[in-house]
Amino acid sequence: MRGSILIIEDEERILQFLRRGLSYEGYQVETAINGTEGLAKAAKSMPDLVIIDWMLPELEPGLDGLEVCRRLREGSELPILMLTAKDSVADRVRGLDAGADDYLVKPFALNELLARVRALLRRSKTTIPEILNYEDLRLDTGTHQAFRGERAIDLTAKEYELLELLLRHPRQVLTRDLIYDRVWGYDFGGESNIIEVYIRYLRQKTEENESPRLIHTVRGVGYVLRESE
Repeated sequence: MRGSILIIEDEERILQFLRRGLSYEGYQVETAINGTEGLAKAAKSMPDLVIIDWMLPELEPGLDGLEVCRRLREGSELPILMLTAKDSVADRVRGLDAGADDYLVKPFALNELLARVRALLRRSKTTIPEILNYEDLRLDTGTHQAFRGERAIDLTAKEYELLELLLRHPRQVLTRDLIYDRVWGYDFGGESNIIEVYIRYLRQKTEENESPRLIHTVRGVGYVLRESE
């Protein structure tokens, strides 16, 4: 058995399509048709990965797929793949900020979903925690805590991944394509400004109290972590 997957999806046709496809690939599959049932099954069976539909029926007020994702993410590094018909950049940002690790827009091909699942499960394998440092910026990969000097920095899941990538490659210019691949695992589209949005978030958080800029733009290429000139 390749791993256990919980699917939280209320549309029967998609649910059975996913169940058959994932089971055929050797995954142990469990299903739920609403957020309440999904959260209960996740707590009981502790799956290796969860697939959530954004537009779940709300048996409890406000408990849509986005809120289920937030609750699963609290205190957990469980890989989460969100399914949705919402395809705007703003919607994708909302899904990722809620804690999703990846985002797949309906309709989708089974092969693409399987590739996303394999990538998420590879990424979730246990690694030895370490402290990444550059100048007075540091990141604890075990606790996911960031600091600028003695000041703690709160990061969302994607902000953490982007900062970790930069810290693992100091003074090296990282192209937009590389960042898309390493942080998001797929391309939002050549005209998307998703990277710029997250770079801006990181700059705001790391440059508080007039701290010198460490994340610099290399126009037409990408971004680099280096000291200010």
